Amino acid sequence: MAHAGTLLRDWRFRRRLSQLELACEVGISTRHLSFLETGRSQPSREMVLRLAEWLGVPLRERNTILLAAGYAPVYSVKPLSDAALSAARKAVDCVLTGHEPFPALAVDRHWNLITANRAVSPLLAGAAPELIAPPMNVLRLSLHPKGLAPRILNLSEWREHLLERLRHQLQATADPVLSELLQELCAYPVNSPQRTGHTNMNSLMVIPLQLATERGALNLFSTTTVFGTPLDVTLSEIAIESFFPADEETASALLHS
Repeated sequence: MAHAGTLLRDWRFRRRLSQLELACEVGISTRHLSFLETGRSQPSREMVLRLAEWLGVPLRERNTILLAAGYAPVYSVKPLSDAALSAARKAVDCVLTGHEPFPALAVDRHWNLITANRAVSPLLAGAAPELIAPPMNVLRLSLHPKGLAPRILNLSEWREHLLERLRHQLQATADPVLSELLQELCAYPVNSPQRTGHTNMNSLMVIPLQLATERGALNLFSTTTVFGTPLDVTLSEIAIESFFPADEETASALLHS
């Protein structure tokens, strides 16, 4: 394992900061930061956490840096089924159920489905069984030629939207699993379905998901909810994706389904 200074330096590089910029923000000398990054000085536990906080290092990776510096991890890593996270699980279920009849789902850091409300299942009709079998990866399901892609009427725009989100997440986390997922998704063919009566994309404030269904074309936009100030790695990596109708026709179709 690399020493803590090397890991901190790597995160500084990812954030495109000079030693001077980071040192000024944290309130230490550039010389001290240089010594920490090269291993000439051993960072205290508090200094590791201080630098990691300012650099926006994910909680999972903060634990890794602490271990490399010889300190015990600070952030717990519990499965969502753990009794200690029961309140958080209930909160997730409450948000998803309360969002019905509109679709909502919760995913982990790799975009694998954790749980979803009842409005999601009908939207997956026609997807290949292997794509919806656990662990179901939401991005793979969305863009795979045997998944939702053939029914996404604005596939080019929605694909680029998802890929850009994934690129930002990869930049923030440096997760090798996300890197592999991005390469896989980019390799999928892009054959946009024929649009009929589609919304003018230039007139929209957000990029919608335009999905052909048995109830007609649905236009949905999404929001993302995360836990505020989490101290558990699992909670910090959960995201709730909630979809809302982007027009009256979609709202009516979902409300009366």
